[in-house]
Amino acid sequence: MEQHGRVGARKVTGNCAHERTERYESMPETGIISAMSEISWTYTSRSLAQTEHIGVQLGTLLQSGDVLCLVGDLGTGKTAFARGVAAGWRSTTAVTSPTFVLIHEHQRDADAMRLQHIDAYRLERLEDAALLGLEDIFASESAVIIEWADRIAPLLPEDRLWIEFALVPEDEQARQLTFSAHGLRGTALLSALRKAFSA
Repeated sequence: MEQHGRVGARKVTGNCAHERTERYESMPETGIISAMSEISWTYTSRSLAQTEHIGVQLGTLLQSGDVLCLVGDLGTGKTAFARGVAAGWRSTTAVTSPTFVLIHEHQRDADAMRLQHIDAYRLERLEDAALLGLEDIFASESAVIIEWADRIAPLLPEDRLWIEFALVPEDEQARQLTFSAHGLRGTALLSALRKAFSA
């Protein structure tokens, strides 16, 4: 019979509304505490410039195969964040909303790596998303940013960094960004981002 260890959660609160919630499992046969599927961190941006800046920080950390999933209502800062990611990644072209094109491919001078910027806003069915060749994109060496990723959630790879954007009622300029890491690379990416902001 399969045995399961103790499952729980712990919360770590840092400066400036930074918070991590980590689910963990203590394995009885080894006593090792191993990270489970999700680590999350909340960051409150006080301006559009701050939202773009945290995107820049994340962009400097991107590697081939990384997948960033951006979700949230219109006007919550997803495209500004994506613009920052591309700038930090050193894209040779500026990011604009790809709503009418669906996919924009960006390059950089440093190497042959590509950054794919996908906007799923106008996709009404998963069948439509399948026509975009997402499997090939995820299997490539590209890093990927997806706006409105919740619309194609069943098609996303398990290893990803999920970022939810929300308005802050008491401050019309502020945005709450909640990062949830899934998988080894998603977790490493979020850990590196948190470290950059706590330095």
